[in-house]
Amino acid sequence: MSYNPNNPIIVQGDKSVLLEVDNDLYPEARDILARFAELEKSPEYVHTYRITPLSLWNAASAGMTATEILSGLERYSKYPVPDNVRVDIVDYISRYGRVKLRREDGHILLTSEDTALISELAHHKRLLPYVISQADPNTLLMDPNRRGHIKQALVTIGYPAEDLIGYVDGESLEIRLRPVTASGQPFALRDYQKEAAEIFYAGGSAYGGSGVIVLPCGAGKTMVGMAVMEQLQCSTLILTPSTVAVRQWIDELLDKTTLTPDQIGEYSGHKKEIRPVTISTYQTMTYRKRGTKRRGLPLLEEFPHFKLFDERDWGLVIYDEVHLLPAPVFRITAELQARRRLGLTATLVREDGREEDVFSLIGPKKYDVPWKDLEKQGWIAPVEVTEIRITMPPSQRMEYALTAPRQKYHVAAVNPRKLEILDLLLQKHPDDQLLIIGMYLDQLEEVRKRYGYPIITGKTPVRERRKLFGKFRTGEIQRLIVSKVGNFAVDLPDASVMIQISGTFGSRQEEAQRLGRILRPKKNGLLAHFYTLVSRDTKDQDFSANRQLFLTEQGYRYTILYDDEVADYQPATLAGEFCEIPPRQLGG
Repeated sequence: MSYNPNNPIIVQGDKSVLLEVDNDLYPEARDILARFAELEKSPEYVHTYRITPLSLWNAASAGMTATEILSGLERYSKYPVPDNVRVDIVDYISRYGRVKLRREDGHILLTSEDTALISELAHHKRLLPYVISQADPNTLLMDPNRRGHIKQALVTIGYPAEDLIGYVDGESLEIRLRPVTASGQPFALRDYQKEAAEIFYAGGSAYGGSGVIVLPCGAGKTMVGMAVMEQLQCSTLILTPSTVAVRQWIDELLDKTTLTPDQIGEYSGHKKEIRPVTISTYQTMTYRKRGTKRRGLPLLEEFPHFKLFDERDWGLVIYDEVHLLPAPVFRITAELQARRRLGLTATLVREDGREEDVFSLIGPKKYDVPWKDLEKQGWIAPVEVTEIRITMPPSQRMEYALTAPRQKYHVAAVNPRKLEILDLLLQKHPDDQLLIIGMYLDQLEEVRKRYGYPIITGKTPVRERRKLFGKFRTGEIQRLIVSKVGNFAVDLPDASVMIQISGTFGSRQEEAQRLGRILRPKKNGLLAHFYTLVSRDTKDQDFSANRQLFLTEQGYRYTILYDDEVADYQPATLAGEFCEIPPRQLGG
């Protein structure tokens, strides 16, 4: 095949892939790479991706073949794809599903047409604790109580199993989606929501029933969950990141399904209701009694609320914001493999690096829609993303220089000059519904004193939070200050501007969630704006660069401004307009 030196991709022998940003074919090449490679770095001009076994297995589970991957690389590569990379892509893709888990006569069998592989696995130290015996050259008899642990071991070994054992039906529950909501609005699933639910369900066969749906915040992941519930018609346990999210699930279920209030239970720090559909939080589930934080305790003794998993015959467990799943919930999920499991998330990135556990215990990625595709279709708002780099006052710059490494980020993040830039940005968005979000409570309190805006933090009672969010939705208040409790599962459809004054170090998943607060489509097609304020030449700027990996993955180009340019900056209002900025500051 001939290669074109004008193409944007260079594939290297270590399975890293370099992508030139300033290239006409950049958007198409980026969209191809995003399906089977992980973005590692995204400076202005050249982005670095890496092809990993897990990225390839997620691609395979979503139906992508080695031929498609190699074809995509060849189409956009400047130079020939190294032979070792070709071989490894074919090999890793072929490993997905080469071994299968089946049930036969009450036994769990691990099978493969590759007899040598079965022999190798039968003696592998990671899998050996779960092997009862070798039934024949192609079959291992496995411990029936360790289904999740077997799958974890196989992913670690490098041969992820296709789980065809199937699932229990669970307790029957009649549930239908309403054509008209309880609030009187017409309601129907969008095509991609319907498609995601159908791919997960897979006609009720063992090929479906476990996996992760990746959709942007604001794209209706909750609707996908409700569509799956309608298909399965069974009792459902829903785990969420917060009590506010619990209440929002309840509101949506009552508004858009035929479920009645007595069929929906809240299991949180405030209530302990167990009903056909029960919604809890990760925090509640991982509550420990004082003095029980030690290794070796039975799960129910260490985490008493785990009994909820056995309180009803659940047919489905939904993990909302699955990228936040705490480690103890992974432990119990390893023992829940007979229940159908649906993960919902805007990003598969986990800050603890446990993406393999999501893959093996919840399931592989089943469905993913690029954010920009949904933006083009009008389902989420177009967004202007702007990073503003702010110098520190000399006295604080000296304090930063002398501060211990672990405290440097805090000193940089609370740079007082950020408030001066905040003044200017507020003036440029006088009529917008605007959120100011940050990590440090002392900094947020300073913002509250400066402007008098209402504030929501972890100490704000849930009732007060819901009241303030409600006033923000109706436009009764236009400005709201929120701590990181505002990151997750807060439905604010009219928020059009977010100003991030500090973040959680380099958290890409947090960037995804914060951007998602302003992605609901705006009236008259108006743009949303996401600003992040960082202290120049500090850890604040370094961490921001890591968070922006997420934005780059989703196809967003971001503008970099310096503090002395903000006064003359004019934000665009409609998609397709250009904000007035010096061209030298364009980032990518």
